[in-house]
Amino acid sequence: MPRPPRDAPSRRGGLPPGPRAADVLSDLVRAQILSGELAPGTPLREEELSATHSVSRHTARTALATLTAERLARAEPYRGVRVALLDDDELIALQQLRCALETEALRIVRDRGIHPPDLDDALDELTAAEASQDWPATLAAHARVHLCLVDAAGSPRLAEEYRRLDGEMHLLLTHVRPAYAPGALSREHRAYVVEALHDPERAVRAHLAHSTRAILDGRREARPG
Repeated sequence: MPRPPRDAPSRRGGLPPGPRAADVLSDLVRAQILSGELAPGTPLREEELSATHSVSRHTARTALATLTAERLARAEPYRGVRVALLDDDELIALQQLRCALETEALRIVRDRGIHPPDLDDALDELTAAEASQDWPATLAAHARVHLCLVDAAGSPRLAEEYRRLDGEMHLLLTHVRPAYAPGALSREHRAYVVEALHDPERAVRAHLAHSTRAILDGRREARPG
């Protein structure tokens, strides 16, 4: 009897065959990283992914390359690939890039007189998630608010680059929870949206500077000693 191809699904729950197997695998591991199931520093071993998901080593390697390109994982000499986490300097650099992209997107939105579609629903979702004290849901809603603003510019390149940065921010906030009073995050973002649609240059810079300080403070408070 001929042997099945390495990327064929197994009874243990392997991935479906086909050229998208690496994409499906990267999606699965990405979800585990962003949910916190895989903590920063966790090794992502090619051979383990291959065995667990019944895919070829090449497929596992391709999936890891995708996650590394997204900066959700890091390949380090003699240590292999591990789940990433931004240090303080990297956080500041990330926020500077987000500021540039979001400011440009909102400048386009303002100049064209666009009201971002689904923005009101995204803000309501953030309010509901925060009220439920569900931090993963709050992170998802928070990301949706910002993505609604960027997507409204109608620039695929801006949206693509912003989503890449948003994944890194989501990973950081999964493990570093800034101290916000109940309802403060949704109130802050409702005010931010109004200001950003009117004066993006000032509003985005101020908003991201505030969030950077909150994240750094949250990280320092979480450190032992």
